[in-house]
Amino acid sequence: MSIITRKVKTGNYETLIYEGGKGNHETIIFLHGSGPGASATSNWRDVLPQYVDKFHVIAPDIIGFGDTDHPTQYPENGVEWMNWRIQQVLDLMEALEVKQANLVGNSLGGVISLFLVMDSPKRFNRVVLMGAGGGLTEPTPELAKLANFHKDPTPKALKNLLSWFLYDMTGMEDKLDAIVEERMALFNRPDVRKSYEENFTKSHLSDMLIPPSALKRMTNEFLLIHGHQDWFVPLASSLYVLDYLENAELHVFKRCGHWAQIEQKDQFIKLTKDFFEQAKEVSRV
Repeated sequence: MSIITRKVKTGNYETLIYEGGKGNHETIIFLHGSGPGASATSNWRDVLPQYVDKFHVIAPDIIGFGDTDHPTQYPENGVEWMNWRIQQVLDLMEALEVKQANLVGNSLGGVISLFLVMDSPKRFNRVVLMGAGGGLTEPTPELAKLANFHKDPTPKALKNLLSWFLYDMTGMEDKLDAIVEERMALFNRPDVRKSYEENFTKSHLSDMLIPPSALKRMTNEFLLIHGHQDWFVPLASSLYVLDYLENAELHVFKRCGHWAQIEQKDQFIKLTKDFFEQAKEVSRV
């Protein structure tokens, strides 16, 4: 089955989604991260087709990124940005008649996943968090560079930034150059750049912290995946979340940075598919 691209009405704007495996019983929603030029296709194109044989997969461009319609009036702060994104996913599920879904969230997408479970726990089943920032209290130097990228955006600066996502650049130069070219072109669009500036100048890490009391009440099954050499969202963030979630396991990849789905692609796919397959086996018992 192939992945298709289309726009879906969510509230008063349209969300671009990548979709495959429609008709399969279980749905997985993939939520991307927040770097310059980030989008669903940049984050998930290499792995999304691997799930469509058994799952209905949906990967939206989160509002403020990619080809989803950009705001004309912006949120006042990071709390409002997060509320918009929660509502976007819930509106998308309503539009696609998805009553319950699994989640895979990378970085910012992982934080959104936690907020979705906190907001509407019965709408979500199993959750994968990859390099998620739900327990990040202070920005790392690398994350600070990402947040300030719009102040002097150049291809050279973007290549430096994205190279830090990786543990090892060996054999990745051509792939990274292609990613930089694609993401720089997207970032240079006035609507994308404006959304980026609004998001990072008005949001704070404290807006995205999940209270321990909320984490303790989450009964969902969680799989946490983290690169040991993740310089953007350190492993400590997943360890913080793991301390409070009642039903969670953590897999740490050595020789891996912030992009486990790229540096440890085959293992990432196997881990996540096995995790979601376990839920299907349990439902048959």
